Amino acid sequence: MHRRTLVKATGLALSTAAAPAITRAQSASTLRFIPQQDLIVLDPVTTTAYISRNHGYMVYDTLYGMDERYQPVPQMVEGHQVEQDGKLWTLTLREGLRFHDGERVLARDCVASIKRWAARDPMGGTLMAATDELSAPDDRTIRFRLKRPFPLLPLALGKAATPVCAMMPARLAESDPFKPVTEITGSGPFRFKTDERVPGSLNVYTKFEGYVPRPSGTPTWTAGPKVVNFDRVEWHTIPDPSTATTALIGGERDWLEYAYHDQLPLMRRNRAVKVSVTDPTGFVSMMQVNHLQAPFNNPAIRRALWGAIDQTSAVQAVVGPTDPSMYHVPLGFFCPNTPLASEAGLEPLNGKRDLAKVKRDLAAAGYKGETVLLMTPSNSQALVAHGAVMEDMFRQVGMNVETYTVEFNAMLQRRNRKGPVSDGGWSAFVTTWVGADWLHPGSHFALRGAGEAGYAGWATIPRIEELRNAWFEAGDEAAQKAICRDMQLEAMKEVPYYPLGQHLQPTAWRSDITGVLPGFATFWNVKRA
Repeated sequence: MHRRTLVKATGLALSTAAAPAITRAQSASTLRFIPQQDLIVLDPVTTTAYISRNHGYMVYDTLYGMDERYQPVPQMVEGHQVEQDGKLWTLTLREGLRFHDGERVLARDCVASIKRWAARDPMGGTLMAATDELSAPDDRTIRFRLKRPFPLLPLALGKAATPVCAMMPARLAESDPFKPVTEITGSGPFRFKTDERVPGSLNVYTKFEGYVPRPSGTPTWTAGPKVVNFDRVEWHTIPDPSTATTALIGGERDWLEYAYHDQLPLMRRNRAVKVSVTDPTGFVSMMQVNHLQAPFNNPAIRRALWGAIDQTSAVQAVVGPTDPSMYHVPLGFFCPNTPLASEAGLEPLNGKRDLAKVKRDLAAAGYKGETVLLMTPSNSQALVAHGAVMEDMFRQVGMNVETYTVEFNAMLQRRNRKGPVSDGGWSAFVTTWVGADWLHPGSHFALRGAGEAGYAGWATIPRIEELRNAWFEAGDEAAQKAICRDMQLEAMKEVPYYPLGQHLQPTAWRSDITGVLPGFATFWNVKRA
């Protein structure tokens, strides 16, 4: 049945007029969603994939949520107390929390879940390094005994950046954090219907009747009461942008997660469709380089290339040149228009690009014609566009570039190789992050200097690590902002990677759908008018 439904949707054979009566009758309680891509990894702790994060927030709940000001607020916890000069945190769970199997959510489940998540998340790892003891003295109490104050504890547990600090039963959370769990049991507002899953085409969620929303607050991002109004949410994977757009306009589907920029004029002309930018942090793009191998193991070469980075060309290749409101340049190392962002040190990104000068500077810095292998994921329109711009840049400054365009997961396999290009390694790759991942140093995977223990590219920049550690102990936002300014100045000097600009990503839904919240795609509060 579900395979037949998919074939009809993909071929655009399904029409509202021709749909069976049962389909029309169910439409009031079924939301039909087109996700950005297929859902492959079901465990949101073991991946940084945004599709898995979105899935995770449906099935699992978190101790804290994040509001529209990017601040943590209690979610599963009733609240917390801080004592002993910031070294003792006592978190109290709300009453009535249950897992999908009917069992109560206990503090020991949360302790096991935090430890599993912290083994995969850099900010979680920093929190656990500051922790002497994490325990559950009773069923509703989670206790952190710290070695030193960690004022950002709620932010660590509630950040919307990947991986998700998802609460799951201890019997699952005590498993290997480097192997995805196969049983998908959470305490979130939706159950995942494993029996209806069709990999590559369909994922189904149903309302969890045992879910108890927070009694007060304003729903926004991942915070506030999570009230579910649909009995069923179906994720229909439709990879082709034109097919997905036509399915939305024709009423075959209710919500398209990514409204593709070249399809926006068509959607905006249709009164039955609403187009909106719900996440003001958008996407921040970057080109990572391999610090272990020539030519980018030479910091002088990395610095010389700043003069060729054309962020405007990179973002316009994605969103087009006609609407400057859809992108932001110059992009530094933190998400624009958020508290810790600044333009300190970004002067090399401004002004006209002088590629002839860059070519001379590269030669003076020691570039000897080494092959630059540039990797580009083939299944992302934005990254294919960024890759083409970067390939052209390398050619124009006289670098010997080869391109490796392949499906994203295959690219990741090669990305893990640290050897030279001649042994199957790589020199550079393009990728994007949601701006929420660049809000602060705690969630910023790429802005690191930890060498081979850090993010692929393996930059060794001790000053970046010192400043990151200082940020965790900063007393207020002014101190945090000053530290992030210094981190950006150091990054412009040592070049862990190259920011390529920020672009906004619209989403689109049928006009009878209301209650879509700010942030990434969440499915509580949404209803049909």
